Amino acid sequence: MRSVRSRLARASAVAALSATLGACASISADRGMTPVVSRVSLDLGKDTAKIVTPADAAAVRSRVARLLGAPLTADAAVQIALLNNRGLQAEYNALGVSEAEYVEASLPPSPTVSIERVTYRGELDVERRLVADLLSLLTLPRRAKIAETEFRAAQYKTIQATFRTAANARRAYYRAVAARETAAFLETARASAAASAELTKKLGETGATTKLNQARSGALYAEVATELAEARLEASKEREALTRELGLWGRDLDYRLPSRLPGFPRLKAQSDVEATALRRRVDLIGDRLELDALAQSYGLTEQTRAISMLEVTGIANHSKSAEGDKANPKGFEVAVQIPIFDFGKARSVKAQEAYMGAVNRLLEKAVNVRSEAREAYATYRGRYDIARAFQTRVLPLRKIITDESQLQYNGMLVDAFELLTNARENVASNVAAIRAKRDFFIADVDFQAALIGGGGAEEASPEPKLASAASASSASPQ
Repeated sequence: MRSVRSRLARASAVAALSATLGACASISADRGMTPVVSRVSLDLGKDTAKIVTPADAAAVRSRVARLLGAPLTADAAVQIALLNNRGLQAEYNALGVSEAEYVEASLPPSPTVSIERVTYRGELDVERRLVADLLSLLTLPRRAKIAETEFRAAQYKTIQATFRTAANARRAYYRAVAARETAAFLETARASAAASAELTKKLGETGATTKLNQARSGALYAEVATELAEARLEASKEREALTRELGLWGRDLDYRLPSRLPGFPRLKAQSDVEATALRRRVDLIGDRLELDALAQSYGLTEQTRAISMLEVTGIANHSKSAEGDKANPKGFEVAVQIPIFDFGKARSVKAQEAYMGAVNRLLEKAVNVRSEAREAYATYRGRYDIARAFQTRVLPLRKIITDESQLQYNGMLVDAFELLTNARENVASNVAAIRAKRDFFIADVDFQAALIGGGGAEEASPEPKLASAASASSASPQ
């Protein structure tokens, strides 16, 4: 009967060990990138890849070169950033670290083997110990589940970083093109102002115009020239900002930008921006997963809070006396730390407060996401109306004013002062129209980021994170 019970016990132990080992995770071939690649393709229509081997680097380099072979578009800029931005590659490396931590957490604890040999006056005493952390082994499935949830949260955080890189690249592209268009317009305006100033100077030399008109014409030229210098500096800065987002250097720096912003796209209609943002925002999904991991960890703390150490030690002794007598006692030792002074209440309260703090931060973020979606859509519609007003009303009227002023000046119905004033106002209106169109395209990017994640510069700054499940689970013995 005893032998039957022994065999049953061994069979149960083997089955438990097999189940534990079968639950162990393994490192994936793509280091956890599959959900990232799929979500980027679905929401952005673009490709992204982790560069691991020289072959990967060569493939990325070849594709970037093809994209740079033509004048850069906004979509091409985003694609280059997703493949070539090294900061984004660092985010993918961090995801690989998260997967490795998940795999480590799913492995059974390693046992400790110790051998002790003592000789005294011809007597030999050898003791062998095999120590295993039984509590860690018993809680392994729960801890592995927590680690898996944290890894899934890390995947969504990586998707968020990818969306942010794409949004930043698109914003930088529109700013660079708008700055280039502004500089080109001011170049033309300066040439016109220079011709006008030269003509006014010659008329002044013949006495056909006053010295005041000469000074006004010269001042207009000087002002436009100063604005052009400022615009050129801005264009250089915005181009460098775009270059950094694209991760370009060396021979790739001579990429070509279009001379002007693209035409207006079809206006997007969104019926329920709040629900869409709550459903699709990847940063919110990642925070929810972190909260799930924290909840699982809190449950683990509750189950083990009264036990802080549980070890099982297998003992095998070998003794030999001077007379040659041998002894081979065997047995086991169980060590449990008795919570005399602390029954785990402090750890339980700590875990509970950490969890509720994370819940409140998640609820706060949900409120903010709703507000951000509404604000982004209102800004998008407002910027569209402003930019279209410049294109359809302000600039056509400015052209009429300029043409009529020139006709009246030629007919000597108005003086040069009014003509120069109209010219100065026309320059200001055209520059404002370019900037309004740029702001509309940036508002479009911000609106999409508010729906799916990616955020703006303000969202990329460090913010309080949810309390990690790892820190809460540290309250319980591992």
